[in-house]
Amino acid sequence: MDRSNGQRVYKIVMLVMIIVIITSLATAYATYQYLIHNGINVVAKDDTSLSGLEFTLARFRSELEKKYLGEINDEELIESAIKGYVAGLGDPYTAYYTKEEMEEIMQETNGNYVGIGIYMTLNTEQNVIEVVRPMENSPAEKAGIRQGDIITKVDEEAYSGDEMDEAANKIKGETGTKVKLEILRNGETLEFEVTREKVLISHITAKVLENNIGYIAISDFDGGCADEFETKYKKLKEQGITKLIIDIRDNGGGIVDEAIDILELMTNRGSTLLITANKNDEEDVTKSTKNPIIDMPTVVLINEYSASASEILAGALKDNEKAILVGTTTYGKGVIQELHQLSDGSGLKITTNEYFTPKHNKINEIGIEPDVEIDLSDEDKMNLNLTDEEDEQLQKAIEILKSEN
Repeated sequence: MDRSNGQRVYKIVMLVMIIVIITSLATAYATYQYLIHNGINVVAKDDTSLSGLEFTLARFRSELEKKYLGEINDEELIESAIKGYVAGLGDPYTAYYTKEEMEEIMQETNGNYVGIGIYMTLNTEQNVIEVVRPMENSPAEKAGIRQGDIITKVDEEAYSGDEMDEAANKIKGETGTKVKLEILRNGETLEFEVTREKVLISHITAKVLENNIGYIAISDFDGGCADEFETKYKKLKEQGITKLIIDIRDNGGGIVDEAIDILELMTNRGSTLLITANKNDEEDVTKSTKNPIIDMPTVVLINEYSASASEILAGALKDNEKAILVGTTTYGKGVIQELHQLSDGSGLKITTNEYFTPKHNKINEIGIEPDVEIDLSDEDKMNLNLTDEEDEQLQKAIEILKSEN
């Protein structure tokens, strides 16, 4: 699963004193014990070192039992230790999830969850949590949260970018409850109180534009996206479209296979769709296995928030000369994560591969450049009610397709 953005929502109750001590000195042993209890094979390369960690842990545990004012919860200690251990890799996309967090991930992947309805991403340059956009008709949109907002606090607790998972998880909760967000917008600090609701996610928006141009916007690549895309396309085809715009602006990613399935609808059998490389630089090439059902002039709209699976789609269509890209350079998340569920229901998301376009162009931390660069003004980017006529990127796409014979 690849959730970027992406881009992509989970909780943990952490004891500050324990995090400082356990994470720095005892996480390796705690992780070892936890994985052993959950049926994961772990081989210690240095038994003496492991014994030293066990001894150190025992010493600190003894001191905590003697002096710590509160109650000690072993389960929380272990989960916090593993969180810190995995975070020590320094990879913002590799993470450990508790059983409760995994349940929420699966709910979201299946297209519904309880929350306020926002897509968020990790802004790696500033190490902050940035709102990609609120979902249509969501509590967040109704409250006035906008694209580009920086979430600095959730219920009075401050969060940095590398704590996005914890912050996103805290934003979720039971239907009808409220969450307070502190937002940084253009240097101004704002506060919002938003009521959580069950949010049903629709991946695809489709309509017919002028000159028989079909328009399909993909909000994410979660489960069912490709099937919904095909269904919506066929309906547009029945309405007589002869040209197509695919809008993946602000799409932070999702499940890689969903993007591949959409590419199967648009590329020739045998075309290279994706190249991935593992830690040993061993490459795997994904090729199209079907004949395309979409064969018409196509423009893909991209921007700086198009990430991960969006970049796979855009890169493959560009390299296979199946679409013209219009907009701004994409986010640059060119790594793939695998999500492994452990026997107790918890999970480990691991960055396992870097991916490249069919022409072997690097994406990670670089992004994909458009064929035609058109940027929106800051004002237009913040305008959630921007009309088609005011959308300069969309209008450029229409102009290009009008010139196609």
